[in-house]
Amino acid sequence: MNCQICDGVTRRLFQISQYPIRVCEDCGHQSAELPSVTDHVANIYDDEYFFGGGAGYTDYLMESELLIGHGRRYAQIISGYVNPGLMLDVGAAAGFLLKGFVDSGWTGLGIEPNRRMAEYARSEMKMNVDVGSLESFEDERRFDLITMIQVIGHFVDVGLAFEVAAKHLAPSGLLLVESWDRESWTARLFGKRWHEYSPPSVVHWFSRSELTQLGARNQLQQVAVGRPSKWLNGGHARSLLNHKLGASRFARPLKQLTRLIPSRLPIPYPSEDLFWMLFQKD
Repeated sequence: MNCQICDGVTRRLFQISQYPIRVCEDCGHQSAELPSVTDHVANIYDDEYFFGGGAGYTDYLMESELLIGHGRRYAQIISGYVNPGLMLDVGAAAGFLLKGFVDSGWTGLGIEPNRRMAEYARSEMKMNVDVGSLESFEDERRFDLITMIQVIGHFVDVGLAFEVAAKHLAPSGLLLVESWDRESWTARLFGKRWHEYSPPSVVHWFSRSELTQLGARNQLQQVAVGRPSKWLNGGHARSLLNHKLGASRFARPLKQLTRLIPSRLPIPYPSEDLFWMLFQKD
């Protein structure tokens, strides 16, 4: 496997479950070695991902208010660079983030590979969300803003994702990416036990410099970077903790304690290992 960022040589770094994690010898980018990429999106982001717990969600629909608020916060940030126009939300799920942007004046379209989520977005949230993936997305319109919020690490071919996004941006259009930060002190402290090492759902782990390289390759210039405010509900936090604790007897007392976390309790996430980047099309 060559690196998808710089085409450098990669080597195996460690293994999570049955998935080897590879690191680029040149740029340091990390990616999962998948046994097969055939139907990867359909197999991984089925209903189990949104409702089955583990590395996914116990009930994604319970995240609605938190994610709508997250979309509104990003819309406020974006307002310093462009007036509301036409946007595309990649990996829109049930349309919650998109709703936050629409509430802030944007005209929104979303794409989401999970049919149940896309149907919920249309019927319950009244959001225009189509079933599909960015890699195969075709539309004659050009967008003033494309968002990839907690999506970039899920692409099998991240280079193609950036290429397609750049193609569909209007002149001077913006691309907003939110990603976990592989170079954060949290990631360094926990090493292979960092919570974001969760293949096969997440298959890439980025630093800011790697996303900057991807942008430059597609005539996208970085114009801003920051750390987001992020909240989890108690059910999601409990699921993630239990997933990482595993099944050992030493983890059982800690798992018992996690049951005390109310499912709908909003919990602030420190966000030290998250970042967002804003790119503009040249």
